Amino acid sequence: MIKNILIVEDEYNVATFIKKGLEEVGYNAYIAYDGETGLELLLQKDIDLILLDVILPGMNGYDIATKIKGLGFGTIPIIFLSALGSTDNIVKGLDTGADDYLTKPFKFKELLARIRAVARRKNFKVPDSSLLKLADLELNNDTKIVKRNHTEIKLTSTEFRLLEYLLKNKNKVLSRVDILEHVWDISFNMGTNVVDVYVNYLRNKIDKKFTPKLIQTVVGMGYILKNPEDEN
Repeated sequence: MIKNILIVEDEYNVATFIKKGLEEVGYNAYIAYDGETGLELLLQKDIDLILLDVILPGMNGYDIATKIKGLGFGTIPIIFLSALGSTDNIVKGLDTGADDYLTKPFKFKELLARIRAVARRKNFKVPDSSLLKLADLELNNDTKIVKRNHTEIKLTSTEFRLLEYLLKNKNKVLSRVDILEHVWDISFNMGTNVVDVYVNYLRNKIDKKFTPKLIQTVVGMGYILKNPEDEN
């Protein structure tokens, strides 16, 4: 259950607006106007979720997120809140291990929806099976280890969730909207190509040095994970 939320945001009006809104719906909210203060509060309070701006005095949000994970708080979900809304910015934020990325300006209802989505992933998302397989590709949900042809492959948390979703839906064509809604639990700005970026990341890791190629593009429709040798 998410109860205590840390807001790391240097704009006073934005931070106080978010804090007031969160407290009105029952959360406890704490504000830090820079990264150092945020890290101190993280050590002092029992924080369940962090809302993190990117552009901050001193350390930027990306560095703070990396430091948070390095300090052993890797299980605490992070949602970036930033005016930087390009695909590169979103991917960079998610690559730090963050759970979501919301671009400013945003509606407060959308922020609440993102928080609820993270809560569902943290508390209620139970894998259907501990071991998912296709051809010589294996994903183990218990150990969080991915292997191809017995070779361990290192994935980021977002890449892992994407591969998990593809494996659970192997042999099915998945649209970009399907992937956005199920991997990130909510739709990003459809103008970004974040799905294509992450599919390309996965291809480079699980397909590039192996055969057969498992991730396939269905032009105009999306992506499918399947073993082409099964069609022979």
